[in-house]
Amino acid sequence: MTLNEKISGCLFGMAIGDGFGRETEFLNISEIITKWPPNGPKAPEGTPILVTDDTQMGLAVGESLIESKHENFSCKLFGKTLIQKFILWYNDPRNNRAPGMTCLRACERLEKGIPWEKATYRDSKGCGANMRVIPVGLLRSLNLSYEKIGALSQFQSVITHAHPTALTASEITAITVSFIIDGISSDNLLNKLLNYAKSQKGVYHKEYLNNIWDRPPFNSSLEFIDSGWEQIIERLNRVKNGLLEPDTEKNPCLIGGEGWTAEESFATALYCFLLFPDNPKRAMQRAVLSSGDSDSIACLTGAFSGAYCGINSIPNDWVQRIEYKSDLNKLVQFYSNEYTPDNKT
Repeated sequence: MTLNEKISGCLFGMAIGDGFGRETEFLNISEIITKWPPNGPKAPEGTPILVTDDTQMGLAVGESLIESKHENFSCKLFGKTLIQKFILWYNDPRNNRAPGMTCLRACERLEKGIPWEKATYRDSKGCGANMRVIPVGLLRSLNLSYEKIGALSQFQSVITHAHPTALTASEITAITVSFIIDGISSDNLLNKLLNYAKSQKGVYHKEYLNNIWDRPPFNSSLEFIDSGWEQIIERLNRVKNGLLEPDTEKNPCLIGGEGWTAEESFATALYCFLLFPDNPKRAMQRAVLSSGDSDSIACLTGAFSGAYCGINSIPNDWVQRIEYKSDLNKLVQFYSNEYTPDNKT
């Protein structure tokens, strides 16, 4: 499989999963099966397949990376560009797909010129923090280090969601993509992620986060960020325990959580992917047949599965029908044209 196929699979999987899950969000398992008997929807509906704010904001993050690459994705330029893109999304008439209230309210403040440190929601760890971070994880294909990817992941979160778990969930989501790009097998992925999460305790990216940690009940920046990593480690262990006796018929939210928060959407998506590591179609079908935030869960599931199996593993009809296809292809070209596999950092 070529790198281009992995990148395409990841980005199109992100959008397709998002559009697929859009149909079942806010429905419980019984309601989904009643509407799509006997086992839920088998394919995303519509021409085009309409996405949600998850993909729209993911594209905003990706476009900000493109525009800040000439300064090596500097904190200053990436942050300035990201805020501009978020404000454009906030005012886009297509932003009518049940967007998250934290994102909307934070963007409203940003539009008024309020600095992100005051515009953000310090106690929010909603999945809006990490459903848009996939493009940051793909920076591994441009030879960026895990450290830089981690810092950028947390930064794109902190502008709207500043809870420590929002930051760490964003980072581990992006690092999952990076590990897959690096060729980590599905059998080894979970242990690699656990080791990574443990290694990041005590790491605070002050250049990007400033003093966002400084509020009760935290006494230091390390206490702040460690509390986030502890929640990630706990969720990864839930996934690990769930996979000891995998049950493809069981509601995945019972393993990873409902998905409304960042750590839950990551964990449940990871579980769906690892249930069907070689079959993105089945993984996404499992993700949308869930009782929680189905579009965000399926969005991340599609990204992980698509990166692992490549674009050709996703039904071509789904790929051709997805909304924002030209924007996704622009991102694919950005990542694909720069890759030097013998010079990874």
